[in-house]
Amino acid sequence: MKITVDTGSCVSSGQCVLLAPEAFDQNEDDGTVVLLAAEPPAGAEEAVRQAELTCPAAAIRLSGA
Repeated sequence: MKITVDTGSCVSSGQCVLLAPEAFDQNEDDGTVVLLAAEPPAGAEEAVRQAELTCPAAAIRLSGA
């Protein structure tokens, strides 16, 4: 599974960080998503899927899932 994010559409809700901190962080200046890993670490796949579904801006995209 490959993760991509559209930081331009991110609304800085932080839901992705709460659900999958292994793959996402937030920019300290504006709160937008920061992708930590282009592929989820082992065991974090389901959390990343939930982050994609929960993102209010639909800024997270998964491919090959």
